[in-house]
Amino acid sequence: MLPMASGGDLAFTILGFLNERPMHGYELKARLTSLTGHLRPVSDGALYPAIARLEAKGLLERHEEPGAAAARRQVLTITRAGREELLRRLRDPADLDISDQTRFFALLTFLSALPDPAGRARVLRRRLDFLEAPASFFHEGDRPVRARDEPDPYRRGMLLVAAASSRAERAWLRERLAELEPRREGEPAADA
Repeated sequence: MLPMASGGDLAFTILGFLNERPMHGYELKARLTSLTGHLRPVSDGALYPAIARLEAKGLLERHEEPGAAAARRQVLTITRAGREELLRRLRDPADLDISDQTRFFALLTFLSALPDPAGRARVLRRRLDFLEAPASFFHEGDRPVRARDEPDPYRRGMLLVAAASSRAERAWLRERLAELEPRREGEPAADA
């Protein structure tokens, strides 16, 4: 696994973007920066060695094409093995890919590549289960501190923003799961 400075997984996101279409390194870097650059830009010193490692593993290949000017450019293409690795990572993401918001958003970026609706539902169900477990940034003994009990206004702000974000994400996950998971006869609706 190749970690990104932003906490994402560089190899995974490279394979995800190349699965959409072949592209040259500069374009790939721009796409990666759009996805995670608000946290930290992806440097050439991280990107090009990651590309070389993926190429050495047979997960991508490169070929030359004429550039807009006189210089030729290297175009990167995902291989069959690279696509299989991407699909494996989408079907069975690591626990950190589910629990870490930045990594989960990277996973969501490419989840449509997973052809099986039941497989996509399993990934979303794991995230929903994670979000529904009691959690807090702060604890009083073994008890999570709730926003209403936090006297510090900045910590309370963190808790309020996190709770609102979690509510919105859980609602979206439930909606998506209701579309992906067919109800059995006599089963109540997911929002009931």
